[in-house]
Amino acid sequence: MTRLWDKGAPLDERVLRYTAGEDHSLDERLVRYDVQASVAHAEMLRGCGLLSEADCEALRTALLAIAQEHAQGLWHIELADEDGQTALERRLTERLGPVGGRIHLGRSRNDQVLTAIRLYLRDAIGELATAAEQVARALDALGARHAGIPLPGYTHMQQAMPSSVDWWAGGFAAEIRDDAEGLRTVRRRISRSPLGSAAGYGTPGLPIDREATARALGFSGPHEPVTAVQLSRGKAEASLLFELALLMQDLGRFAADVLLFYTREFGFLELPDAFTTGSSIMPQKRNPDVFELVRARSATAQSCLAEVLGVLAKLPSGYQRDLQLLKPPLFRGIDLAADTLDILPHAIEAMRFRADRIELDPAIHAAEEAYALVASEGIPFREAYRRVAQKLKR
Repeated sequence: MTRLWDKGAPLDERVLRYTAGEDHSLDERLVRYDVQASVAHAEMLRGCGLLSEADCEALRTALLAIAQEHAQGLWHIELADEDGQTALERRLTERLGPVGGRIHLGRSRNDQVLTAIRLYLRDAIGELATAAEQVARALDALGARHAGIPLPGYTHMQQAMPSSVDWWAGGFAAEIRDDAEGLRTVRRRISRSPLGSAAGYGTPGLPIDREATARALGFSGPHEPVTAVQLSRGKAEASLLFELALLMQDLGRFAADVLLFYTREFGFLELPDAFTTGSSIMPQKRNPDVFELVRARSATAQSCLAEVLGVLAKLPSGYQRDLQLLKPPLFRGIDLAADTLDILPHAIEAMRFRADRIELDPAIHAAEEAYALVASEGIPFREAYRRVAQKLKR
């Protein structure tokens, strides 16, 4: 198979397997975005007089048909294609002959794939933020269903001050909404169009209109200067994975509380059989596996961020093939967060707190008693603190 860079020399199949890696399968999710950018690019070339009206229409029609066929599962990117960009251009030339080869004028695979990634991330960020807010709403509903049920508030794993189910759930809901806002801030790093920066040094002597493609694709403008485009790679990916790591950490801490409250020793809440699994040898066991895996996957989210930062560390300027390896941790981090956010609203809805099993240590009101002494007698707080402490010793 002829690849975009092929000049006729044979390629060792071992080199193809090693360099392409899993890129061909990862690019499956980028096909529709690559087509979207390619249509905008073709229309820009037509507007600049670099492509005829007939050729532009033929490319647009073929690209949209190829995208629809891919969405229907009629074709997939093959290892022999190496990547999604080659797969698209190969299918264009198979349908249109030499006209298919006109699409690559004024761009490189480098800006082509980065444009597709930014378009994909724009959608992914919105979906993840919306899903996080759905988890927050599920927590709000949990608190409303159990409003007024007391819970001990813990510090150092000891009962410390009185709390309640709605306070507890509301605290997590507030932080998860904050995480959703954090996700949306990543849009700043994907707001400019890399298309037309080509391999990182523009298209010398070719009068392309990068502003036109930026407008057509909904970017705020072209990413300038062109030499900054390759230097920016990985920064949006790392920013998103950082925000996902914070989100997954909050979800992991919530899961840790649920797991503690679900133990027989605590018994604060119940989970239905539909959201627990069984033991292969202990008939009495029901295991809260969903929440255990939520707790554990915060580590995976952090490792995805570390992997991206490690790939970027000390890279020289310009495009380097190392950057291809940003996709696996980026997509893995997005997918694990999406899967977690998808199941949690249902798991939260299934939770039931048992007020009859929740006991507060009477001493949990000690701070409140100290505050009351200050208010009633006007004594310094430290004196009130000592008096309540002495009383509790008796």
